[in-house]
Parts: sequence; structure tokens; C-alpha cells
Amino acid sequence: MIGRREFITLLGGAAAAWPLTARAQQGDRVRRIAVLMPLPAPAFALFFSALGQNGFVEGLSLAVDRRGFDGRYDQFPDLVTEMVNATPDAILCAGDEAIRVAQAATSRIPIVAITDDMVGAGLARSLARPGGNITGVSILAGDLDGKRQDVLLEFLPDVRHVVALSDLHNNTPAQLQALHDAARARAVTLSIERVNRSGEIAGAIEKAKDAGAQALNVLASPLLYSNRRVIFERAAALRLPAIYQWPDMAQEGGLLAYGPRLAEAFRALARQMARILRGANPADLPIEQPTKFELAVNLRTAKAVGLDFPPTLLVRADEVID
Repeated sequence: MIGRREFITLLGGAAAAWPLTARAQQGDRVRRIAVLMPLPAPAFALFFSALGQNGFVEGLSLAVDRRGFDGRYDQFPDLVTEMVNATPDAILCAGDEAIRVAQAATSRIPIVAITDDMVGAGLARSLARPGGNITGVSILAGDLDGKRQDVLLEFLPDVRHVVALSDLHNNTPAQLQALHDAARARAVTLSIERVNRSGEIAGAIEKAKDAGAQALNVLASPLLYSNRRVIFERAAALRLPAIYQWPDMAQEGGLLAYGPRLAEAFRALARQMARILRGANPADLPIEQPTKFELAVNLRTAKAVGLDFPPTLLVRADEVID
């Protein structure tokens, strides 16, 4: 872990190495951001690439305090206290819990975040004028989790028991109730398995299978996304069909996936961060939302779990992975 003094020393070294032409383009100092999220750093490579295209390149015009990558939820309060004491220009968050902890720690430092439903979770006043010190990208996850459940049941019409894998810190009771109501309307039993940390995920999937679940809806969550390979492996081993948050996850081995593309979400988040680093007021900077959603189907995974989807379903997919 890098202490505050060491971080400042590294930052000074980065500033000294930053070419004068680059400094002139972005002002007279390196901008600094801190990170707080239950995701590893590689998961945000697309974000930092997009941020570089917006003029803020790590090691040149940007310094990043990376201590909060891949943080456990119980570590968040201590991590964010250290970050706030270092007075970064902004805090980058992913997920409701990271935002809540950051908001509790500071009302002054801008928070740029990506999460499910910023307004619905009470983290922002409105999309147009978020208020406080927060802005970012809200990915419509509450609505999309329900849509994913619908897609799962359309592809698996004989299923009568679905389990939703949920992050204890990231899905609101209202979202879960909406899923229950939608399942009941289709004469389907819905069970909820909620997890608090990475080590609980495999066991929750096995518990669901033992209880008779026939399919799995992996709800939107940075914790679940960061553990997607564990979920892929357990679902395949148990022959449990599953649907996921990002179309990119079907390319990595998930059976079905529906939502916005990760690259588009990260480009939007990078635009928001660049505006903040240039001095925009987060309270007045509208929260962005995705506008394009894609359905991806992995036929290799379908074969592995014993499924053969009819062509009438596959034509609905934006991407079919053979």
C-alpha cells in the first residue's frame, strides 16, 4: 500500500517528467484521481484509454491513486479516508457502496461514478441536475435486470425456477421485488441469492442449483462482474444456463448477455471525468445513460450445457458467437 507521503513523492516525479508541451495543454499541474471500487485495475483499462483520448494520460497529465482497486466492501471506509486526506481532484467509483462511502467521507471532492441507478438508489437528485458532488454514468441496471430475466425465460421457455445472483450492497429491495413480480406473472419461481464478498459466490450458485434452480440471472454489480470467470465456471460445471450484464461477457464464455457495451459505458464515464478535471461542477453536470443495448449469445457455451437454440431465437441476437 502506498502511503500519502510516498504517493505525493511519486506524483512529484510524474510531474517533473511531464513534457512542457503537455503541461501547457492541460494547465500548470498534473490532475490527480483516486479510485474506490470492488474491481481490479485491468477491468478499467478501457476507461483509462478513453480518458487519455480526452487529454488526461496517466504518467503525463494524470496521476492515479490505485489503492482502492479491487477493494473489499469492509475496507472502503479506511481506504476513502486515506484518499480524501490526499485531496485528489476527483474520486472514481464503481457501484452503489463505493459511492455511498465516498459521499459520507466528502462533500467537496467531486465523485465521478458508474453504477446501476444513481437516482433510484438515492445517490443523486436527478439525472439532469445530480446535485451535491456527484456525476457520472447510470446504466439503467434496474430495468435491464428485469429485461435480462425476460430474455432468459424466452430462450428457456420450460424453466420454472430461476435464481437471481445479487450483490448485497448493490441491488435495492425495489429492484428485487420487481423481479419477483415479473417472475410470478409468468408462473416462475424466483429465488434470490445475495453475496457480500467474492468467496461466497461459488457457494451461492451451488446452493441455488441444489434448491432446484434451472437458470441463473446474474444481476448488475461490479463485484459480480469482477468474479465473472468464477460464475462462468460454476454455471458450466453445474450445467446451469445463465444471463449476464454486459454483451462482452458472452464473448468471454457467458451463455447469454444483454445490455450496453462496456466500451461505450467507459467512453461516457471518461467524458464525464475529463469535464470534472477541467473544472466542471458535478452538481450541474447531467448523469449520462446508455442508449444502445445488445443481445449476445454464445453457442459454444450453449452446447456445453446441453442447449440448442432455434434459429427463430438466434435471429434476435445482435451477436452470435459460434
